[in-house]
Amino acid sequence: MAEVLLKVKGLKVAYGGIQAVKGVDFEVCEGELVSLIGSNGAGKTTTMKAITGSLPINDGDIEYLGKSIRGQGPWDLVKQGLAMVPEGRGVFTRMTIIENLQMGAYIRSDQADILQDIDRVFTTFPRLKERRDQLAGTMSGGEQQMLAMGRALMSRPKVLLLDEPSMGLSPIMVDKIFDVVREVYAQGVTILLVEQNASRALGIADRGYVMDSGLITMTGDAKTMLHDPKVRAAYLGE
Repeated sequence: MAEVLLKVKGLKVAYGGIQAVKGVDFEVCEGELVSLIGSNGAGKTTTMKAITGSLPINDGDIEYLGKSIRGQGPWDLVKQGLAMVPEGRGVFTRMTIIENLQMGAYIRSDQADILQDIDRVFTTFPRLKERRDQLAGTMSGGEQQMLAMGRALMSRPKVLLLDEPSMGLSPIMVDKIFDVVREVYAQGVTILLVEQNASRALGIADRGYVMDSGLITMTGDAKTMLHDPKVRAAYLGE
């Protein structure tokens, strides 16, 4: 059986005076692509921020590689192989594409391998290679999403957390982003994907969790959930 890399236990998080996450349990095993779906305001992004240390936890615990990471900050977690692409991308707008990618490798000192990984990112995202010296702030939303994903991959993560990667993108760019998620997953990176587009998220995942009003309300095999009448009615508009 695959090793559990990430385990969330009884997680409670208050955000802006509201109990946004009310006692959540889930896990991600090595080699899995797990999708966490739910409507806007369900608590998905709050959960991701709590996992990566961007928001304080009120109760419960988060274990990574079998050890509690509660209270650790994002920088510490990146060093341990847990990287996140946040909702809204969060690229360094006044830096060039190449500088953003170099920032993604700030924890590393293996310069030859860093250059190889930059080439690998450019192979995955040819558009970034064409514009390597362009300021990130002048790029489209889809291009910034590609850059944010490329930057996260530069840290060579064991687990990649993706928070709403398709939000605000054109249908063509959404197709591209999901193609890249598949490609990264095929390269052996374990992925936790938070996504409002339930059909796309479940379509590429191994397992899925449904989050509603701060609670996990359903879990199972992703392909089975994709055809579940309750999931289809609630999240696929059927």
